[in-house]
Amino acid sequence: MLARPNELGHARMGVIIGKRSAKLAVQRNWFKRTVREAFRLRRESLASCDYLIIAKPGIAKQNRVQVRQWLDQSWQKLQRRGALGVQSASGTQDK
Repeated sequence: MLARPNELGHARMGVIIGKRSAKLAVQRNWFKRTVREAFRLRRESLASCDYLIIAKPGIAKQNRVQVRQWLDQSWQKLQRRGALGVQSASGTQDK
């Protein structure tokens, strides 16, 4: 999961999942629905950033509970990091 600040005043999200991560379209769509629902539930509490979720190979073998737990942990981690500044690509913090 990646995050970059935006100036829109609200959070946005994008999901990337390729055939290497989940061979069947049903699995890819399931992952996208799960991520979108988790984002929808947390959107108001997230910082004004653009979030990008990139699925890694093997995600299709996870069940919904495991994916939701990973997402919840990732949101919390990003929120903590957001309070300190967002990590840039070069590894320094932007404030």
